[in-house]
Amino acid sequence: MKILIVEDDLEISKLLADFLQGNGYEVLCQYDGLHVLDCIQEHQIDLILLDIMLPVIDGIEVCRRIRESAKTPIIMLTAKGETEDKVIGLDLGADDYVTKPFEMKELLARIRTVLRRTEPDNANSKRLTFDKLVIDMDSYELLVDGKRVDAPPKEMELLFHIASSPNRVFTRNQLLDEVWGFDYFGDSRTVDVHIKRLREKLENVSDKWALKTVWGVGYKFELLDGQE
Repeated sequence: MKILIVEDDLEISKLLADFLQGNGYEVLCQYDGLHVLDCIQEHQIDLILLDIMLPVIDGIEVCRRIRESAKTPIIMLTAKGETEDKVIGLDLGADDYVTKPFEMKELLARIRTVLRRTEPDNANSKRLTFDKLVIDMDSYELLVDGKRVDAPPKEMELLFHIASSPNRVFTRNQLLDEVWGFDYFGDSRTVDVHIKRLREKLENVSDKWALKTVWGVGYKFELLDGQE
């Protein structure tokens, strides 16, 4: 599998490249954010390690641009400890983050987890259908009342996950763990932001289901009037 490292520190970039090549990955390197999209178009990239603090175009903007046209898994690398950087990256569609300095073995475990989680599952169709709502994860399409509605990958994954278990209540921490793939990220705002955006797209579409808040607990996709 091919990993793109986007890191302006040449020493860190070389260390990462040597380590990942030693673990069986093919590696490409970029040292600023300017040519990342060109690299993705020219090569079949399986995962991107994306530093936030980059020259020319920072990692946040690079992530935003990638998500406009590609679903390639992204792990953000940041030297900052501020929660805000992590929230922004995750809201834009990053799959995970690692704060510098980090252990190489931890990074490798994160890479393997993200690749496993985003690997296409050809054996099972990932499509849910409700009244006036179709959530198709094979094509990443959201159809609302027969019309295609734009939704970023993480919104799609969150909605599919909740709707796959109708009437089950999910806590914010469960959703962070099960959708974003980690259970130690303490700030739940990223879940709330994604739910708010989904509600704007789904509100008042049908009287047979609803995306509901369970106050003090979390969220659920509720089937109404005995629908199953």
